[in-house]
Amino acid sequence: MRRLWCFGLALVLVLSLAAPALGQGSVVHVVQRGENLFRIALRYGVTMDALATANRLRDPRLIYVGQRLIIPAPAAVRPAGSTALSSAGVHVVGRGENLYRIALRYGVTVQAIASANGIVNANRIYVGQRLAIPGITTGPSPLVALTTSAQTYIVRRGDTLSAIALRYRVSVWALVQANGIRNPSLIYPGQVLRIPPDASPSVGVAATAPLSTGDPSSRWIDIDLSAQRLTAYQGNTAVRSTPVSTGLPRTPTPVGQFRIYVKYDSASMSGPGYHYANVPHVMYFYRNYSMHGAFWHSNFGRQMSHGCVNLPPSQAQWLYGWARVGTLVKIHY
Repeated sequence: MRRLWCFGLALVLVLSLAAPALGQGSVVHVVQRGENLFRIALRYGVTMDALATANRLRDPRLIYVGQRLIIPAPAAVRPAGSTALSSAGVHVVGRGENLYRIALRYGVTVQAIASANGIVNANRIYVGQRLAIPGITTGPSPLVALTTSAQTYIVRRGDTLSAIALRYRVSVWALVQANGIRNPSLIYPGQVLRIPPDASPSVGVAATAPLSTGDPSSRWIDIDLSAQRLTAYQGNTAVRSTPVSTGLPRTPTPVGQFRIYVKYDSASMSGPGYHYANVPHVMYFYRNYSMHGAFWHSNFGRQMSHGCVNLPPSQAQWLYGWARVGTLVKIHY
C-alpha cells in the first residue's frame, strides 16, 4: 500500500511539473487541424520560442489537434507614456516580442534593425537584448488622443492594416496605437478604426496603388497568375523573371495589391495532407499567404500550391535578398 501511495504521489509531481501553469487571464489556443506552431505564433504576434517556452515544448514541430497552448502576452502594446527606449534609441527586448513587432512599433523595417545590430537571423532575438533603433533618438509617442473630429474607417473584406495606413498616409504603428490593436494581422470586416487626426486620405487613389514607376529606386513584384510568372521590377525595368507555381482552383492565390509585411529565412508549413520543415526564404504579403522557395517539386509554371507562391529555391533566395519589408506585390490574371 505504501509503495502504491508513493507511486501515486510521484506521478502527481511529474504531471504537475510537465504541465504549464495557467495564470489568471491567460489566453489559451486550442490547436486546429492543419495548424503549426509558426502560424499560431504569427496569429498572436509572438515568437515560436516564446510559445515553446510557455508550453514546455521540447520539439516545436510536435503539436497535435486539440492541444491547449498558453499564449504568452505580447509586450508590444504599452500604456501611454511608457517606453522601452533609452535616450540613446535603444530598445530592450521584452518577453514575447519579435523583431517584426518591434520594427512595427517604431515605424522602421525589420531589415533596418537587423542591419543596425548585426543580426544575421531575424528570428533569433532574446529577452533583455538591447537593440539600437535606427533613426530613433527618443521613445515612441504616447497613444494618440483623438478629438471629436477624428476620422473613422470601417474595415472591408480583404483590407489589411498596412493598406489602410497607406491610404491615410499614416504609419501602421499610428493606427495600432490609436486603436489599441494587439495583433496588426487580426482585423476584421465591419471593425471601426480610428484614424489619427493628422492623417490625410489619398482621395481617388487606391490604397495599394503601385509605386511610382518614374522613381528608378522603386521596387515592386508582379505576379501573373495566367502566365504563372513572377517578375521583379525596379521602376519600369524588369530586373528578374521566373516561372512560379501559385494556388490550385480549390486553394487560390489572392488577387490584389499587397505589401510584404514580414520575412523569415526559413519556416515550417503544414496543412491538410502536407508538412514541410525549413521552407526557405519566406516572405508574407497577406495573412498566411507568402512567396517562398519550394524544394519538393519542380513543376514551376503550373498551379501546384495551397495558395502561396512557390518559387525555385535559387530564385527565392535572390528575391528574398532583393525585396524589402514594404515592397509592393501586385497579383493579377
